[in-house]
Amino acid sequence: MGMKDKFQDQAEQWQDKAKQKMDQTKGQAKERGRQPGERERGQDPQRREQDPQRTAREEEDRYDADFDPETTR
Repeated sequence: MGMKDKFQDQAEQWQDKAKQKMDQTKGQAKERGRQPGERERGQDPQRREQDPQRTAREEEDRYDADFDPETTR
């Protein structure tokens, strides 16, 4: 077996190992009830609903930043 074949076989083994690990991770994610790479959704709106004063301040800050004469040219 030549060097090229040896390295090619090793590369294929690494690819197979990576695929197995990816499948294993996907299976674990499904067991937890969400897709891999998917972040937990719905937390930000809940926090905003719990703190209406914070939401109002954030909106006011955005408004002020949009109409600030120093930043508007």
